[in-house]
Amino acid sequence: MYNSTPTEKNPDTVCPMETESIKKHEKSSAFKSALAVKAALTERILSELMDNQTEIPPHLKEAMEYMILDGGKRIRGALAMWACEAVSGKLNRDAEIVAAAVEMVHTYSLIHDDLPAMDDDDMRRGKPSCHKKFDEATAILAGDGLLTLAFELLSIEIENSDTAVRMIRTLSEAAGPSGMIAGQVADMHGPHVNGSRANLEYIHMNKTAEMFAASAAMGAIAGHADSRQLSAMIEYGMKIGMGFQIADDLLDVSGSSDQLGKTAGKDAEQGKLTYPALVGEEKSREIFEKLTCEAVCALQIFNSNAGPLRQLAMELLNRTK
Repeated sequence: MYNSTPTEKNPDTVCPMETESIKKHEKSSAFKSALAVKAALTERILSELMDNQTEIPPHLKEAMEYMILDGGKRIRGALAMWACEAVSGKLNRDAEIVAAAVEMVHTYSLIHDDLPAMDDDDMRRGKPSCHKKFDEATAILAGDGLLTLAFELLSIEIENSDTAVRMIRTLSEAAGPSGMIAGQVADMHGPHVNGSRANLEYIHMNKTAEMFAASAAMGAIAGHADSRQLSAMIEYGMKIGMGFQIADDLLDVSGSSDQLGKTAGKDAEQGKLTYPALVGEEKSREIFEKLTCEAVCALQIFNSNAGPLRQLAMELLNRTK
């Protein structure tokens, strides 16, 4: 059974890697170019796959394409492809399909998250949210369509049926009612600013980190990873996923709506439980740096093929949007 829970979940654990090297890391234009290449490839694959969906009603397809195409950083898709390359030394078609599938599931979650019944946000990826561009019913159905299409594509496009089943199970567990949806529920209805560190970690682990771990795991599976390699990828994905959400919390405090592509300051306005609200910005940053160190350490069993994954972990520390 796929298990996305890392063996060590305490973000305060000190990794043997020197944290000073993380703090001094400078943004790499080469990495930005590499990420742009993977984002463009993911975009092309998504476009091709959507073009093949000739049975979807036109209005629904328009809403789905409005959200899934021409937008987003495609970090989860790139993560899946880089995980495959780290394990096998090359990219394959299975990993490309995985990249498209995880981006579909991620985009579905954003569409639903923006709805008035959820976070009620009018902006996403620098443009009107799906329910503002169309209407609430269409947005709900567009999200449903992307979610189910992701699993349909995995069942059809992955060549080996046993591999397809492993990937479907991995993604469904990460995105389902005990994973991402559980995190959303806790985020909406659990204790907010007066909550505990345990509650906060539960929300971040399920709402965000599970999908990062699933992306890394599915990419590794596409590359025919052994059990040790798969465990390392899951650990890496969980750590950068937790860090990614801390960065989101920090950016919601310090970023602008134009910078973020969505409404800034929503967390404080809604009284949400976040790292800055619970432990302050400085401590949040310290936790983020430790998670980054631990993520990089999880990749020690891989050779230079995992370089982009190491760079990704450190680049996330410098997120501005």
